Amino acid sequence: MATSGTATFDLSVDEIVEEAYERCGIQTNSGYDLKKARRSLNVLFSEWGNRGVHLWKIQLNAVALVASQSQYSTVAGVSDVLEAFISNSSVVTNPGADVTDVSITKIDRSTYAALPNKGSTGTPSQYFVDRNTAGTSTPTITLYITPNGQNYTHLKYYSLQRIQDAGAYTNTADVPFRWIPCMISGLAFYLSQKYAPDRTQALKLYYEDEIKRALDEDGSRNSTFITPAQYYPTVT
Repeated sequence: MATSGTATFDLSVDEIVEEAYERCGIQTNSGYDLKKARRSLNVLFSEWGNRGVHLWKIQLNAVALVASQSQYSTVAGVSDVLEAFISNSSVVTNPGADVTDVSITKIDRSTYAALPNKGSTGTPSQYFVDRNTAGTSTPTITLYITPNGQNYTHLKYYSLQRIQDAGAYTNTADVPFRWIPCMISGLAFYLSQKYAPDRTQALKLYYEDEIKRALDEDGSRNSTFITPAQYYPTVT
């Protein structure tokens, strides 16, 4: 039996919108319908950002440490910083044996505010992420204590990037193929609240089921070990 020989299935934004409208029992009739649905799709992506589900958007970054400077800006599009460490190298891929990375501890605003001697310099051991930035500003990382410019030259951090906007209707979404069912279900749920309220509850259940399934698939998997059960017969 012949097969396609390809594994490149994806949907453009207008196809995603069309599928979502069909689940609401609605036929799209105008460009304005597409515009409103694209807006709802971007709102859905914002919701995923609040849930922290977009693990495919994690990237490793490096910034040079400056002596006596404690605060550093993150790269564009950062939603949050997951982990950070100081290093004697800017290399983020395939580091050599001479690269030393030392993990530093993430603390919250209250803990950072209570720390003494913030102007002291030395080797940083903690960091605070300020996500309460206005407009298009990205989060900042504040180190404690302030770097002294010795031994460690760079700050490396794993950032969770924002999902890119839906953009043009011919674009594909910035979402892996395994999240396509969840994305369509979520958009259908959002659209139903405006156009098909009688279907909202059912579509919400579909959406929550799809997002759970996608999260289960997207999580890190450990090795599985199967140990046979031992049977001890009863001797009478």
